[in-house]
Amino acid sequence: MPWILVLFDLSTETKKEEKAHSQFRKDLLKDGFAMFQFSIYLRHCSSRENADVHIKRVKGFLPEKGEIGILTITDKQFGMMELYQARKIKERPNVPQQLELF
Repeated sequence: MPWILVLFDLSTETKKEEKAHSQFRKDLLKDGFAMFQFSIYLRHCSSRENADVHIKRVKGFLPEKGEIGILTITDKQFGMMELYQARKIKERPNVPQQLELF
C-alpha cells in the first residue's frame, strides 16, 4: 500500500501568494492528507490505483506559482524512515493496518 508525500515551497510574500498557500494546504487536508512537517503532507492509500486518484486531485489544485513535488513510496520504505526530534527518536505516525480477506 503506497504513501503519497507532497512537498512544497510556496512564497507568501504577497496577500495573493499567502492566500494561494493557505488554499493549497486546505485542499490537501480536505483530501485526507496530514501535515508531516510544515511543507510536507502525507496520505496513506489502499492501493496504487487509489494513490493515482489522489495524485490527480493534487495536480488539479496546484497553485500558479511555487515548487511542488509529489512522491509515492511503499509501506516498507515508509517503515524504514528514521525520525528524530532534536536528538531523540520520534515515533512514526500511525500506519493503518492492511485488511486481508480470504
